[in-house]
Amino acid sequence: MISSVRGTVASIGLDHAVVEVGGVGFAVQATPHTLATLRRGDEAALATALVVREDSLTLFGFADTEARDLFWLLQTVSGIGPRLALATLAVLEPAQLRAALADSNISVLTQVPGIGRKGAERLSIELRDKVGALAGTGDAPVAPAAGQVRGSVVEALVGLGFPVKQAEQTVDTVLAADATADTAAVLRKSLATLGRKR
Repeated sequence: MISSVRGTVASIGLDHAVVEVGGVGFAVQATPHTLATLRRGDEAALATALVVREDSLTLFGFADTEARDLFWLLQTVSGIGPRLALATLAVLEPAQLRAALADSNISVLTQVPGIGRKGAERLSIELRDKVGALAGTGDAPVAPAAGQVRGSVVEALVGLGFPVKQAEQTVDTVLAADATADTAAVLRKSLATLGRKR
């Protein structure tokens, strides 16, 4: 079981990053929030989950252990595989997901593509008593500086295919409205703004 990786970020793709550890490049599947915190050439430390299938070994990476624990927990529900679990964490932050499960908030859970009303109800019924045990187990993230947030989000947007100038202008607008927003929040707001322009 590979529970974490620490190494140099060799490349960042739309849905994964390659982290080089001791001369070996690990392809790590991750959410846009997590990818936005990485910079090519910088050192990264990710909590990871290795999913073993008959024909594949897939490594999933997370910013903290809380998100990884939720990733595993989601898969204990019938019909939820690793891809759908990762998609859930891409749409809902760990705190939002825990709250939605604990409160049986079906409308929040059905925001995830691939989860309908019945699936959301099943998730809530099976996990609402289990999510409380995970609360507060994650490592407290260190708030990055605004300049670091800007650089990370611009790089993530460019990686997703947006022009550099448009990405920079959008991120600057978002940060001007809320200079204390973290990387994930700035990325979400930037994507929402750019989505409206397309």
